[in-house]
Amino acid sequence: MDSQIYLPQSEKLNIGYLSHAFDNKSECYKLFWFQAIIRKVAAGQTEITFDELVDDMIADAWYMVTEYHLNLGPRDNLEAAVNYIYNLRGFRPSEKKEVILDFLQNTDDPEVLRYKRILISNVPYRLQSPFMQTDTAFWNAGQKKLAEKINQFDHLIYYFEKINGLGSIIIVQEAWADYIIANQLILEGWLKCDMIEYLQKRNPSVPGISDKIEPPQERKLADVQKYWKLLISIRDIHEIYDNEELHKNDISIDHFVPWSYVAHDEFWNLHPTTRSINSSKSNNLPEWDAYFKSYADLEFMSYQMMWKNEALHTQFDKCSREHLNNADIRQRLYRQGLSQSEFETQLENVIRPVYESALQCGFRQWVYKEDAHERND
Repeated sequence: MDSQIYLPQSEKLNIGYLSHAFDNKSECYKLFWFQAIIRKVAAGQTEITFDELVDDMIADAWYMVTEYHLNLGPRDNLEAAVNYIYNLRGFRPSEKKEVILDFLQNTDDPEVLRYKRILISNVPYRLQSPFMQTDTAFWNAGQKKLAEKINQFDHLIYYFEKINGLGSIIIVQEAWADYIIANQLILEGWLKCDMIEYLQKRNPSVPGISDKIEPPQERKLADVQKYWKLLISIRDIHEIYDNEELHKNDISIDHFVPWSYVAHDEFWNLHPTTRSINSSKSNNLPEWDAYFKSYADLEFMSYQMMWKNEALHTQFDKCSREHLNNADIRQRLYRQGLSQSEFETQLENVIRPVYESALQCGFRQWVYKEDAHERND
């Protein structure tokens, strides 16, 4: 699959180089390393230690290795590190990431530290190789000398502040930080496509790889449900899949692009439906041409009412604290004064790339068929 075509372009940056960062990956380290960078930058951090990033790599690989025993590669040290800690500490496969990170940040176990040093031996330097025109001999240098050589190149994602083992520091450049923040969801989807493709090759007999990368998370949708119930009490609402009128005592919050792909509960991807229809949709993508217009109409009506009704606006603000984590998207979609065509265009610009990436990753398209669902029941 070619998920690279979905990376947004930039007038300031050469995204073509980034799109080739994972062309040659005999191991998965680059994917986990860059995923950790995206999350740190999205959280506002641009000065990051190797130690912080490698801890995130181990924590992110935890569930897929301990719960589903996925093979990350021949003699893979990330997989080995996870298994060593799992056997050492007896943490559950579903252990919270914060618990794993706390252990990694505070351990002095020599074997854990050895694995961590192995994981930073190449990937911090090799990740940006597409940005540099070099020969094989370029890489034949110690880490400190190699970092100095890499720092001579222009327009890299990050540069090395110092090289001191796990205490080494990278500085993510401002233009790249802005790009990562503005396109976090698409970049994470792109990485997830690459990760799924990589793991499918390493685990050819394992079904449902896309469901085995991350642990199931508790859905905290009570505030979103209260929002839609309040809106239903103000005016009639029909759900988007069969135009059935919704009632407060029978609504279920659906992720338009499935949660198992996006792994978030962002407000722009949520809408009410009935429990039975949500069960029928399961882990599928609603067919775009059949349902996006109805979805956009419903979301625009909600947007209009939110700006007209004070109680609804108050509940929206409450939802936004948990379910609107991208300031750029909030400004584009929920600022006052948008026309219906403007809102629909912005919504499509936000959700369509994520939808297409999920489609490329193998999520099936779905059309609601009431009679088929009744037979399944």
